[in-house]
Amino acid sequence: MKLISLNVSLPRIVEWHGEPVTTGIFKEPVNGPVMLRRLNLDGDRQADLTVHGGKSKAVYVYPSEHYEFWRKELLEMDLPYGMFGENFTTEGLFEDAVNVGDRFRIGEAELMATEPRLPCYKLGIKFGRADMLKRFLQSRRTGFYYAVLKEGMVKAGDEIELLSRDANKVSIADVTRLYAFEKDDLATFQRALNTEALPESWREFFQHRIEKMKQSESFD
Repeated sequence: MKLISLNVSLPRIVEWHGEPVTTGIFKEPVNGPVMLRRLNLDGDRQADLTVHGGKSKAVYVYPSEHYEFWRKELLEMDLPYGMFGENFTTEGLFEDAVNVGDRFRIGEAELMATEPRLPCYKLGIKFGRADMLKRFLQSRRTGFYYAVLKEGMVKAGDEIELLSRDANKVSIADVTRLYAFEKDDLATFQRALNTEALPESWREFFQHRIEKMKQSESFD
């Protein structure tokens, strides 16, 4: 497993449907080592902290292998690394093989996988097409976020070392599946709630979904 490209950007103002929008999605690759801190990389910021950034979303990771799929889907587009707004373009990490709570070392830093990326309208801005949100989620090629457990220097080319696996075995792909596709998988919902590393927002969402399922069952 390897960090193929390290991408950063500061927020910029772009026009969308005639209105100014501030976004940090326009990431560009950088050479050399960059300091990874608790909330972001040096030289990188998130524009809307209500939905991006914070401790559980300090770093956004996207597998380089997904680019082949998108190049076939979007033949007319140039897709350089960083196109999806990811900080880390990686090799060998996939949503169905990474569990919420898995811990990794990259360069000097230690990180923990926390949750999948759910697309917002700014992905549509980046690609210049509103259907990109639906296509992104339907593809299940979401990438995922890291929380930073130990700050340190990272750079493109660094090996990614798995330090530990979360025992609950709730994958990033499972979270996306429960959210958008298989909304009645009670057993996995319960297992997800037992996953200490699951962010509180997901915990509340899943708890609400479980309560709705139980209410529905009581009326049957």
